[in-house]
Amino acid sequence: MKIERIEPLIADAGWRTFSFLKMTTSDGITGWSEYNEDFGSKGLSAVISALAPLIIGMDPRASEAVLQRLHVATRQARGSLNQQAIAAIENALLDIRGKEAGKSIAALFGGPLRTRIPVYWSHFATYRIAHRGKGFLPELNTYDDLAKHAAEVKAMGFRCLKTNIFRWQGGKLTPYVPGFGRTVGWPELNWDEGLLADLARQLGCIREAIGPEMGLMLDTNFNFKTEGYKRVADTIAPFNMRWMEVDTHDPPSLAQIRRDAACPIASCETLHGRREFLPYLQNYAMDVGIVDVPWNGLGESLKIAHMAETFEINVAPHNFYGHLCSYTSAHFSAAVPNFRIMEIDIDSTPWRDEFVTRPPVIENGEFVLPDTPGWGADVNEKAVRARPPRT
Repeated sequence: MKIERIEPLIADAGWRTFSFLKMTTSDGITGWSEYNEDFGSKGLSAVISALAPLIIGMDPRASEAVLQRLHVATRQARGSLNQQAIAAIENALLDIRGKEAGKSIAALFGGPLRTRIPVYWSHFATYRIAHRGKGFLPELNTYDDLAKHAAEVKAMGFRCLKTNIFRWQGGKLTPYVPGFGRTVGWPELNWDEGLLADLARQLGCIREAIGPEMGLMLDTNFNFKTEGYKRVADTIAPFNMRWMEVDTHDPPSLAQIRRDAACPIASCETLHGRREFLPYLQNYAMDVGIVDVPWNGLGESLKIAHMAETFEINVAPHNFYGHLCSYTSAHFSAAVPNFRIMEIDIDSTPWRDEFVTRPPVIENGEFVLPDTPGWGADVNEKAVRARPPRT
């Protein structure tokens, strides 16, 4: 068996795009993976296409040999887009390996340890606030709307949700994301008393709606410096948070935040490879290590998870993409012993299900892991090609 062709495919997903890698073999087996270049990774498809000729003709079943060929070729500029491109290739290779062996991906790695994966509703209210008026999602404007939506999520069987920070401005809730340059507050990334008051009101509203037993998380993204994260941690302490998610690229600073926070700290979703994770683990900087499986590749993600296990740290996948990424993250969650909980986006465009042959099944807040060969679903190529990205 030889790799014959590697082709990126990109589809319109409303306010974003979904990207898929199609790997064709000489034996007629097609491997699929999903990646994304909307969030700081522009040009990723071009990098994949540039690396593809290096491995055409290689045996896809020898996935480690293929990956080492790519790592050697990119050693002088490791990480970032090169790592994400290699990860997309690796995940397609694994799909081929699973299909050829007649096994699920988790079974290739000694699993599954679990076949029902606890998930949390990610970006709770975030998309409904940020993309009002686009016709994709129900409108959400007020704190009453927020409470009603939280009660709906609980009634659907989810046992945990994660929200982002909102401001109350002009009589409605608005996003607060200076860390990504989308609202005021950058590049300084300072906090103020009004912001903390809005945050306390937001979390108090959600907690009252879902009750004391349901998990509540806050993602603070890159929106503050260390001082601000400490003040946010103080503010949210009364709300019995499952975790506070922090993005920072300085391990000792994160360790300071963890030391002083009343709730667990989760971090590291923007890191590439074990080398970048290691200083965070050595500084005992977080309680939960978040691993982006589409960025790192499942094989490297499992190595990161096993390294975290030696520091008594559990891991959770970073998963806010399309359905194929959810399958990829679910197999990661099924194969590692030190698993915490899996992220998943429920809110999306109404045509997201069209892009896969089998949409995920979620029952009582759990992702049901398929036992079919490969990821458990293929990409519907016709549907993807029918929705080209908007210019």
